[in-house]
Amino acid sequence: QVLLVESGGGLVQAGGSLRLSCAASRRTFSSFGFGWFRQAPGMEREFVANIIWSAWSGDITSYAASVKGRFTISRGSAVNTVYLQMNSLKPDDTAVYYCASADRRVGQEYEYDYWSQGTQVTVSS
Repeated sequence: QVLLVESGGGLVQAGGSLRLSCAASRRTFSSFGFGWFRQAPGMEREFVANIIWSAWSGDITSYAASVKGRFTISRGSAVNTVYLQMNSLKPDDTAVYYCASADRRVGQEYEYDYWSQGTQVTVSS
């Protein structure tokens, strides 16, 4: 089993920054990478960003249009650690944020089997 422990949430004013961290209890050889998701009250879970390992061409990152240019996903020196740097935060970014391990591919989609407990990010106007 892989446990994901997340930290870094909190309250910040609009325009400010937060850095979320997520660490897996162990590496899995089948893991493709990590993703960040968020869920605001009354809304469905939303994809934020992911990072997919590529030993051949380097890590590949993807972002939702709503966060592109403001958020940056990266991994630490340890391959079981991932970060989400959030800059220029907006009130609409307020949500519970989750990290997850991408362990499978079904067609062109990555499936996330292990999830963090979530951390609250609140951006005041």
